[in-house]
Amino acid sequence: MGTLAEDARNLMTATADVAGEKVGEARKRLAAALESGKEFYGRCREKAVEGAKATDLALHEHPYHAVSIAVGAGALIGFLLARRYSRNGD
Repeated sequence: MGTLAEDARNLMTATADVAGEKVGEARKRLAAALESGKEFYGRCREKAVEGAKATDLALHEHPYHAVSIAVGAGALIGFLLARRYSRNGD
């Protein structure tokens, strides 16, 4: 994502001296898209951090529930994989 944004900025810089209505309009759209992408990235990052903090808090409040859920999920996945491989003859 960062590379794409950097390439877009470089393109805008490279076309700064190019005259023309279509180039100017394309530059405006590109600048708007970059700003929109930056805002979207910021919102996604904030939500990810909030989710991680909530998960951390829940794990600290209920550690035995978290461990039992993890063990149960692991057992279920192991059962399903063992069943799949036993049917295939592998």
